[in-house]
Amino acid sequence: MNKIDAFILFSEPGQALKTVNELQNYESINNIYLLTPENIKETIKGCGNIEIDTLYSSNTIKKIAQKAKSEYIAIYIKSTPLKFGYFALERMLQIAEDSCAGMVYSDYFTIVDGKKEYHPVIDYQQGSLRDDFNFGSFFLFNTIAFKKATKRMKNDEYKFAGLYDLRLKISQETGIVHINEYLYTEFEEDTRDSGKKIFDYVDPKNRQVQIEMEQACTQHLKDVGAYLEPVFKPIEFNKEIFEYEASVIIPVRNRIKTIKDAISSVLRQKTDFLFNLIVVDNHSTDGTTEAINDFKDDARLIHIIPDRNNLGIGGCWNMGVHHPKCGKFTIQLDSDDIYSGEDTLQKIVDAFYIQNCAMIVGTYQMTNFDLEMIPPGIIDHKEWTPENGRNNALRINGLGAPRAFYTPVLRKIKLPNTSYGEDYAVGLHISRNYQIGRIYDVLYLCRRWEDNTDASLDIIKMNEHNLYKDRIRTWELQARKKLKLKSL
Repeated sequence: MNKIDAFILFSEPGQALKTVNELQNYESINNIYLLTPENIKETIKGCGNIEIDTLYSSNTIKKIAQKAKSEYIAIYIKSTPLKFGYFALERMLQIAEDSCAGMVYSDYFTIVDGKKEYHPVIDYQQGSLRDDFNFGSFFLFNTIAFKKATKRMKNDEYKFAGLYDLRLKISQETGIVHINEYLYTEFEEDTRDSGKKIFDYVDPKNRQVQIEMEQACTQHLKDVGAYLEPVFKPIEFNKEIFEYEASVIIPVRNRIKTIKDAISSVLRQKTDFLFNLIVVDNHSTDGTTEAINDFKDDARLIHIIPDRNNLGIGGCWNMGVHHPKCGKFTIQLDSDDIYSGEDTLQKIVDAFYIQNCAMIVGTYQMTNFDLEMIPPGIIDHKEWTPENGRNNALRINGLGAPRAFYTPVLRKIKLPNTSYGEDYAVGLHISRNYQIGRIYDVLYLCRRWEDNTDASLDIIKMNEHNLYKDRIRTWELQARKKLKLKSL
């Protein structure tokens, strides 16, 4: 029955002892090892100590592989006590054996401010390349698969990407299986709203983490035949005739508090070309429609109310892009936000010609409703580079803002008719063949307030969003593999 070697994070004796006692209740546990910081001499009876630099380093993964002697490796990555459900560890072991998976993970309960809550997670798929994919805090590996993956890890110096690199390697050889049962309870320490957590990966203080994650993901794409070299199709901008050089598109529904600010920031732009503004008003009921009509005397404003009622944000975009008055370049502005200056459109259009690209991504600044800067401040998405941006885009959860497109390309591809991830999907598709240009000046003020679509999501909605974006990545991964095979 002694089939599992368990490795748990040691932060202080009281915490670790509770988890050790929990594990020692199970006959399936063979050995327990404490993953300790350097120079920690404390131990717990019946446990071995493994000194580590960081929990997620390549060095730590290799030390675990060296120590493991049982059929399975269990890792618990939180410093708070772990509590299993009734026969939960046996259940996890049973599924691991039946599925022949390299790794299994499960749904779990969390204790938040003393209250027990359900925390389901989502299925792993080919496109689950986000380094922040939530497996929970306890997972079980097949030891043979773990050791084989460890031997294939080419970078021994990751401080942060070791565990990420390991699971990518495991996914290449064996399955990663989600048990959609609530098998354990953990204590949640990060109680921030979802709208604040989603920007962690672009926080400047995490830049070194992101560099390592990019390296690991890029190697994975090479391993699975989905890596794309930095070679792009050129754009001939004068093949089609447009009345307007650029169009700003604002999809909107019920944004009476912000729509006038957004429209005004467009109409005060100063350019050396003709531009217009296409507002797709998706049947607003709060006075937004009337607020848009206040600008009807400006001939540059085109106010569209769709004749259908089944449009998401992507569908509204498609309606604007296919309008006969749409310009050569289509530029995004959300109804919550504003451009930072009067030269934003000029900078974007100039960048298309200078960088010869089918899409431009700018830089934005996070603000509160009153346009005062809030953390993390300026979001420049420096993880997007001409050399590797199209590959790294499969790892990150967004491409930045404001986004702008060469209209003929966007008309051909079209956006998914969704209200989340539609911009990410089309950006990935464009990057498959074309260069995406960058502007590092702040072009856009992104308001965070209670009515943002992702301001405070419950776990079900967050999972729905993450599952969809992983699905987008899966489809894109498959398309890139196909593209690579054609080129051979």
